[in-house]
Amino acid sequence: MDIRPYKPREGIKILISLAHISIIGGGLAGCEAAWQAAERGVGVTLYEMKPHHYSPAHQSPDLAELVCSNSFRGESLENAVGLLKDELRRLGSLFMAAADATRVPAGGAVAVDRGLFARIVTEKIEQHPLITLVRQEVTELPDRIVVIASGPLTSDLLAERLRPLVGDKLYFYDAIAPIVTADSIDFGRVFRASRYGKGDGDDYLNCPLEQAEYERFVAELIGSEKVAPRDFEKAIHFEGCMPVEELAGRGIETLRFGPMKPVGLVDPRTGREAHAVIQLRQENREATLYNLVGFQTKMTYPEQRRVFRMIPGLEQAEFARLGSLHRNTFINAPALLEPSQQLKAEPRIFCAGQITGVEGYVESAASGFLAGVNAARLALGQPLLAPPPTTALGALVNHITSTESRHFQPMNVNYGLFPELPGRVKKKERRAQLAQRAQADLQLWWGEVQGTEG
Repeated sequence: MDIRPYKPREGIKILISLAHISIIGGGLAGCEAAWQAAERGVGVTLYEMKPHHYSPAHQSPDLAELVCSNSFRGESLENAVGLLKDELRRLGSLFMAAADATRVPAGGAVAVDRGLFARIVTEKIEQHPLITLVRQEVTELPDRIVVIASGPLTSDLLAERLRPLVGDKLYFYDAIAPIVTADSIDFGRVFRASRYGKGDGDDYLNCPLEQAEYERFVAELIGSEKVAPRDFEKAIHFEGCMPVEELAGRGIETLRFGPMKPVGLVDPRTGREAHAVIQLRQENREATLYNLVGFQTKMTYPEQRRVFRMIPGLEQAEFARLGSLHRNTFINAPALLEPSQQLKAEPRIFCAGQITGVEGYVESAASGFLAGVNAARLALGQPLLAPPPTTALGALVNHITSTESRHFQPMNVNYGLFPELPGRVKKKERRAQLAQRAQADLQLWWGEVQGTEG
């Protein structure tokens, strides 16, 4: 076997062989998988069908395009997604390195300039000496170790090739929030503040509504014209990305306890909380774009313009992007996947990202991390890995591979997925102790892994 030395990671000498894998999909999971495999000395061919073919949700030719929010959610270890981000940083994630380099103000959340984020990831992938980026749609599975990270909008041709391996597809609908230009916002009607003063205290723009404005707005949301699903599809929505009009239809107060919650947002002009508030979050570093937080929608484009311009401060809003609705495809992972993310029926095939049933940007990247590492280890003849279930990564993997398959649904990482702590623990201390245990277990596990890679 031809072997030569290479040092893709600072301070770690790795032996490079002719081992090679293919990765299908240049989204968050695919790029993370490609990076991790290449950093372990394995050659990677990464296939991305853009710009020759675009899914209904994609617009940019760049890799790692963020098609929904530009937020990666909370940073605090009080939230499991904050712990997962901490773990990815410790594990050398490309996703988190790019996120930290492109952050924009977002209170207690990690949000990024989506265009800059995608460009940085694209450049890193294109410049890596062991990664070959091929811009074409994959319609046949490569005859080697392969990671399928084709995302929630897997093309029909590829889906047909996967059908004999994964059976009938499952799906739900995912909705995208609109983005408005900053220069079209009436700053005389909005105020800057973060809920409870988190972050810098003024990271969000807030559009206050009094009771009559709120009730009229809710009525228009409910009565608006929606984009109908195709006849052969049934509308099944993921609760974490529910269209705002669907929430509005659940009751007049529902939005006030969800995306329009006014609690913790005091309008400095009135000295009090409004009846309801719509928050706008900065989209890019230049602060020229803002998205409507929690306002993913399936309304038609004309109706979005009409209804959203009822919001105080957005009467003259210009939309850089309108909301949309698309099908989100995922496999029945508990019945099909090993904890290594290999297909049980075909161990040379790994799956990563939202197609496995993880939900969210951070979770998709984490899935890509594990699939990329394990695909590389399989190519190099090394034992495959499963992270401890006490870690955020391990808890997520455990969910998608051990849940009762008849009831499997996509899931964000959360502390409810973690094994219980031993003994009696006070409720207010539980999350902190879960995070501490996870960090300790991750450090021990990853130290052992690196010992086998060095």
